[in-house]
Amino acid sequence: MKISASFLTSKNPAYDLKKLNDTDVDYIHVDIMDGKFVKNKTMPYREMKTIYKYTSKRLDVHLMVENPMKYIPLYAELNTEYLSFHVEADCDTERALRFIREYSIKAGLAISPNTPVSDLIPYLPYLDMVLVMGVEPGKGGQEFIEETADRIKELKGLFKEYHASIVINVDGGINESTAKMCQDADILTSGNYIISSNDFQEKISSLRG
Repeated sequence: MKISASFLTSKNPAYDLKKLNDTDVDYIHVDIMDGKFVKNKTMPYREMKTIYKYTSKRLDVHLMVENPMKYIPLYAELNTEYLSFHVEADCDTERALRFIREYSIKAGLAISPNTPVSDLIPYLPYLDMVLVMGVEPGKGGQEFIEETADRIKELKGLFKEYHASIVINVDGGINESTAKMCQDADILTSGNYIISSNDFQEKISSLRG
């Protein structure tokens, strides 16, 4: 199991990113919120792009924005491995996924808890990852929605049916207990569980199973 660590709830991102860099975490999960797609808003790109000063880890970027096309070129410039936006975003989804891949970055679609998994079907040929939200997008520290485990199984079945090789990343409410419900996933994204602890490595290791 790979682990992606979110610093969304961090009160001192620079300090926490340096600490994460000293762990064996696989990715740094970067949440981008525009205040439109979700109510909250994250720091602007001019500040976010300095992340390279604090970590050499590959980035797993999650765009919670109305217009992904505006943000893709910006975050493609960073040390990004996965770049995801929401299937619910009001945009030309196929065009945006193709655009991400033009930068030789892995393209992902995030899917909110109440969105049918079947909404992803038209985009499977353009996907490297699906980011399954275990909470409502836009706020850290929420409780895991247990039905998420069923959605992971549903996705696995869908990928098998369409002969698609796509990574499943689960984001939101992930801790040692809820991680056990997500063993069919490939990546677990955890924020508050890691960031609020005194020992980042211990928490990361507990999620690997």
